Amino acid sequence: MNILVTGGSGYIGSHTIVELLNSGHSVVAIDNLSNSSQESLRRVEEITGKNIEFHEADLRNREILYSIFNSHKFDAVIHFAGLKAVGESVAKALYYYQNNLESTLSLLEAMQQFGVKNLVFSSSATVYGLPESLPINESAQKSASNPYGQTKLMIEQVLEDVAATNESWSITSLRYFNPIGAHESGKIGEDPNGLPNNLLPYIAQVASGKLQNVSVFGDDYDTPDGTGVRDYIHVVDLAKAHLAALNNISHPNVYKAYNIGTGTATSVLELIKAFEQSCKNTIPFTITDRRPGDIASCYADPSLANNELGWSANLSIQDGCDSTWKWQTQNPSGYNVIGAL
Repeated sequence: MNILVTGGSGYIGSHTIVELLNSGHSVVAIDNLSNSSQESLRRVEEITGKNIEFHEADLRNREILYSIFNSHKFDAVIHFAGLKAVGESVAKALYYYQNNLESTLSLLEAMQQFGVKNLVFSSSATVYGLPESLPINESAQKSASNPYGQTKLMIEQVLEDVAATNESWSITSLRYFNPIGAHESGKIGEDPNGLPNNLLPYIAQVASGKLQNVSVFGDDYDTPDGTGVRDYIHVVDLAKAHLAALNNISHPNVYKAYNIGTGTATSVLELIKAFEQSCKNTIPFTITDRRPGDIASCYADPSLANNELGWSANLSIQDGCDSTWKWQTQNPSGYNVIGAL
């Protein structure tokens, strides 16, 4: 298939493109590079030995977007593009709504115009808000607790309504839990701008000496060791879920959402301990107060994706930590290297 990947130079996008190319698909990537580097795609080409057509553009620029659609016959779109930091979304709510909603609507209009009706959307477990029961399955009540999650929830509603029309749309939303890890080569990985928002890159930067210690927000939750537990899914397993979703595109007028997680709960202290095994050193941490809005536990019931997509997570927490440490040690400054595009 010929696939348009939006947000293609980002963390999950770049890993997914590796899997797409290795599976024989052709890829056109678009990204405005607001929170990513084109260097990631150069390295994807290095890993796969295949070329990627790349366009630096914002999806809200309809002139460029329509030009890309006009010059290709796409079979499907994988839509990663969007702002994704929960904390920033609280501080810049309007910015998040404008960017994430407008870019998606612009993309859907282009797909409608050019008759491309197959879409895989990058959603998030944040659409569930505070879970009423665990593990979380797809029928759980949805109630996002921050603007980032609200944009995902609103976009999902738009997609469900679009797929309900009689115009042959087939749309899949993948609700990610907590992506971790890097490609086994160490060439591509998570490269946050500034202070990492996600736990594992923060731990990795503490392990490498870039940051002093890990702040553990609360040790008095109702969990086995008192720290928050999450469902950490390896980014390569996550990337492969998108291939499974593409392979499942067959029925028109269908919208379906799937949890993409391991089904296993891992605490903050367990993740730190696993990373100590990877870096062969002690990770300094301090216990601090709980963060407002944090919840004790969040982990998936991934059985629907297992059964309907034929997908399951195969890589472990230790695999995620080992590959993150390899990425960190080989790329101490991320993609900010001499000769980067």
